[in-house]
Amino acid sequence: MSLTLLGVNHLSAPLDVRERLAIPAGRLADAIRSLAHRPGVREAVILSTCNRVELLTEQEQAADLRSFLGEYFSIAPHELDPHLYEFREREAVRHLFRVASSLDSMVVGEPQILGQVKDSYAVAREVGAVSSSLERLLQSAFAVAKKVRTETEIGSTSVSIASVAVDLAKRIFGSLQSSQVLLVGAGKMSELAARHLISQGASQILVANRTPERAQRLAAEFHGLAVPFADLQVHAPKADIIITSTGAGRNLFSVPEAQAILHKRRGKPVFFIDIAVPRDVDPAVNGVDGAFVYSIDDLQEVAAQNLTERSREAAAAEQIVADEVDRYQQRLQSLDAVPGIRALQQQAEQLRLAELDRNRARLADLSPEQQAAVEALTRSLTNKFLHAPMTAMREAANAGDAGSLSELHRIYKLKR
Repeated sequence: MSLTLLGVNHLSAPLDVRERLAIPAGRLADAIRSLAHRPGVREAVILSTCNRVELLTEQEQAADLRSFLGEYFSIAPHELDPHLYEFREREAVRHLFRVASSLDSMVVGEPQILGQVKDSYAVAREVGAVSSSLERLLQSAFAVAKKVRTETEIGSTSVSIASVAVDLAKRIFGSLQSSQVLLVGAGKMSELAARHLISQGASQILVANRTPERAQRLAAEFHGLAVPFADLQVHAPKADIIITSTGAGRNLFSVPEAQAILHKRRGKPVFFIDIAVPRDVDPAVNGVDGAFVYSIDDLQEVAAQNLTERSREAAAAEQIVADEVDRYQQRLQSLDAVPGIRALQQQAEQLRLAELDRNRARLADLSPEQQAAVEALTRSLTNKFLHAPMTAMREAANAGDAGSLSELHRIYKLKR
């Protein structure tokens, strides 16, 4: 049996190659089933995301995974081979642990990859492509990913502009529950930020756009309300968070306008997320008491700082993965002792029962209590005699000492 992982990711292959290998969710079960039926493959899982396609297999004999990729996706070897990486045994374990822990992701620490690995595992399990070996490995990978996320801060900082904006808003308002949001313009970034804000509890969305139809469509998407662009200053005081992304090319919110908004809000703070270039909000508004203004550069700077923090945490996470790979390998090695220990126990139990049976006539006059005592005595003696050889088998397996393990089998006449 051998563990092999073959694949491409965002570091090894350009986007056009990854696109050709991408497997739609609806076809994943078919692809895994095809791989599992490949000669030599005993268990199989395929992980397919926008950044990677990886075949994870337990093989009972050498299987040609490269040919499978080429044939299944109709890609010639010369187009594919330069971009492939392949890991076996310990290195395959390490790679999987790193992937599940988001250490191999484009954005280190992003949480989505663990869910994607779990989804792939679920599909493989459903089609019967996973049994003991990959089951044990994948469950270990999930546990390692959880440990990395629990014991490091690798996922605690946001790295996207939209999520950074939401984090900043939470720092200002404490909680976004019941916060109201005004979208000025209808750019993709502001739409994404609004989506994050709603997921954090923002209650109502107002949308103002020069094109009313666009405003109405966005408002409907967020169960909000479209308001006339001309009435921007009328509706702005209602909002705790104002996201601007217009192409106006001039300040929509000046210092006097911001002061008027704060006055109508009776000093309650307002948070401007200005994603427009040129800016919609006069930077001087940041000097108005109660007004907090963040431009696209501010948000990018925070996102970059967060990435730096993640990089530091990644070093700690890498150490966790390295330690867990060692533990996993030790557990695997200890499994080598299991068949011998089981055979030794069966052999001893058969001898014990045979001796009891041979002396059954001589024990017939014993009371039930005395017979139970004899049973307990023989069982205890058997266990004591087994302790030393069983310990030796475990130690030999843990040390990867196949020679000593084999010699113990020979001495006790155990079948392998």
